[in-house]
Amino acid sequence: MRVKNSNFVDYVKIFCRSGKGGAGSSHFRRDKTTAKGGPDGGDGGHGGSVIIRGNKQMWTLLHLRYQKHIFADHGGDGTGSNSFGKDGESSYIEVPLGTIIKHAESGEVLFEITDDAEEITLVKGGMGGRGNSHFKSPTNQAPRYSQPGGDVIEDWFVLELKVLADIGLVGFPNAGKSTLLSVVSAAKPQIANYPFTTLVPNLGIVSYRDHQSFIMADIPGIIEGASEGKGLGLRFLRHIERNSTLLFMVPADSDDIAKEYEILLGELQKYNPELLDKDRILAISKSDMLDEELIAAIKEELPTDLPSLFISSVAQQGITELKDLIWKKLNE
Repeated sequence: MRVKNSNFVDYVKIFCRSGKGGAGSSHFRRDKTTAKGGPDGGDGGHGGSVIIRGNKQMWTLLHLRYQKHIFADHGGDGTGSNSFGKDGESSYIEVPLGTIIKHAESGEVLFEITDDAEEITLVKGGMGGRGNSHFKSPTNQAPRYSQPGGDVIEDWFVLELKVLADIGLVGFPNAGKSTLLSVVSAAKPQIANYPFTTLVPNLGIVSYRDHQSFIMADIPGIIEGASEGKGLGLRFLRHIERNSTLLFMVPADSDDIAKEYEILLGELQKYNPELLDKDRILAISKSDMLDEELIAAIKEELPTDLPSLFISSVAQQGITELKDLIWKKLNE
C-alpha cells in the first residue's frame, strides 16, 4: 500500500531467477610431452541461488518496492587440466522478521522468516555440469562428451509482512491508539481529529521498569464490516495475527462501549477465529472527560470476561497501571 510520506511497505511482488550451472569441459590433456593424453575436462561451477535472509533491524519491505527483479550469477564453464568453473554468486534478499513468502500464481505459502539471520533458499542455482574426466572407463578411455550445466529456475513470488509485536492496539478509527503509542514510546505516528489518520501500522518500543521493554503496534482503525473488506479492510487485519496480546481501545465518549467492543471482537472472529485465543485487555480511552460518578456507571456495563481500565494519554492517567497490566499479561 502506498501512502504519502510513508516508508512502510508490507506487500511486494518480485521476480527471482537463479544462476545457470556452468558446462563441464570435454578436454584432453595436451602438452609438449604428451601428444594424446587422457580426458581432463573440469566440472562447471554451480549457479548462484536467490536466498531470503531475516534481519531484525528491518521493519518494512520498502527496499524491494523499486527492485522487482533479483538475479543470481551464472556458474563458469569447466576448462582443461581438471580446472573447475567458478561458482556463481548468490543473491541475498534481506527481509524483516515476520515476512511470509508465497508463490505469486498459486498463492501457496512457501515459508516464513521469523528468526534473525535465518536463511532459506528461494530458487536454487543450477548444478555445474561434469567434465569428460568423470566418464572415462576401461571400455571408453576417451569420452568426447561432458555434462551441460543445470538450467535456471525463475518465477514470481509475493512477500507479505506481518508485524511482530508483543501488544497490538485494536479499535475503531479515532479511538486514541496513535496518541497512546506516541505517549508511551518514542514513535511519532500521525495524529489528527478525524477517522483513518493512521493508514499504516506503527511500531514503538515501550520502556518498562528495570530497563525492560516491549513492542507495541498501532494498527489502522477497524470498522464494522472490515472482515468483508470495508474501510481499510483485510489489508491490516493480518498484522494483528502476530501480536501476543490485544489491547482493545474504546473512547469514553462512545455511545455504547460494550457494543463497540463486541463489534471489534466480531470482526476479528470473522477474519480468523484463532485471534480470540489471544490475551485481551480493554482500555477506555479519553477518560479525562469523565468524573467518578460516570466512571462508576460505565464500569457496571463493561464486559466481565477481560481486565479493563480507564486511561487518558493526554492527561497521563492510568498509563502506569496499563503498562503493569500489559507486562503481567505478557509474562503469564
